[in-house]
Amino acid sequence: MQTICRKATLADVAALYELIAGYAEKGIMLPRSSEVLARQIDTFIVAEEDGEIIGCGSLCQLGSDLVEIRSLGISEGHKGKGIGSRLVERLIEEARVQNLPKVMALTYEAAFFQKNGFQIVDKEIFPQKVWTDCVHCAKQHCCDEIAVLKTIEIAKQANSTDLPSDFVLQGNAD
Repeated sequence: MQTICRKATLADVAALYELIAGYAEKGIMLPRSSEVLARQIDTFIVAEEDGEIIGCGSLCQLGSDLVEIRSLGISEGHKGKGIGSRLVERLIEEARVQNLPKVMALTYEAAFFQKNGFQIVDKEIFPQKVWTDCVHCAKQHCCDEIAVLKTIEIAKQANSTDLPSDFVLQGNAD
């Protein structure tokens, strides 16, 4: 089976909503409405296998040099196959193309991000995140997520044509 990572389209909104809602119900991810997903669809990358969306992730620019990986999730039955790492790799490439050298996330899966080159940091170094999203979170005063950061090298002449619209993953990486 081949897994394709590609930019999300409006046709993916229902599948994204279901995937994210499953994580949100467990308190692992912030919920996103279908309307919000449709408005932010250009920020999402999806992993697709045999026509089914099995993973997703998005980028949210928080500053002139900072972007957040958010809504990163993999469907049950597809975890442990390297799909999450491939999505992170693709999101990092997107950040590189956008000339955003700092990539952060708030996560319960710090080991996963460390395996992908991120360092654990103090979440207070991201006031942009705290004042945009955290103020609306039920866990705002007792946040148990871990902040991670990766600084990437930015190519001098990167542009959006440098990033393919999709690419194929084969094998069982990781």
